[in-house]
Amino acid sequence: MIGLKSTLNVIDNSGALIVECVNVLKNKVNNGWGSVGDEIVCVVKRARPVPAALQASSTAVKVRQGDVRRAVIVRTAKSVRRPDGRVIKFDDNAAVLLNNKREMLGTRIGGIVSADLRMKGWGKIVSLAPKVL
Repeated sequence: MIGLKSTLNVIDNSGALIVECVNVLKNKVNNGWGSVGDEIVCVVKRARPVPAALQASSTAVKVRQGDVRRAVIVRTAKSVRRPDGRVIKFDDNAAVLLNNKREMLGTRIGGIVSADLRMKGWGKIVSLAPKVL
């Protein structure tokens, strides 16, 4: 359950490390709470430092601290019940950053993602992930 002011780890190589949720998009059913596969608007709280040599080129830096971006939730610490009765729960909350066209900002994913993403239309994220639970 991701809501306002929730912090999430970023598991792609876009350059962000930690983001903070400011809005859950298109989810009127659950009173503003987001789960795996939901799209959120977030602020980058911590990003990887950029070397001085790469600061001149704008193509090398995808994300800076303070940027407002969209993301999709890929893991939640809140347990989720599957239709077959299993309960899946992760150690942390994690997200993958998106651009305005709902495409991934990074090119790689470095962590486990939930299999529920495939059912919600995020097959590209599932195919790039090293492990799916």
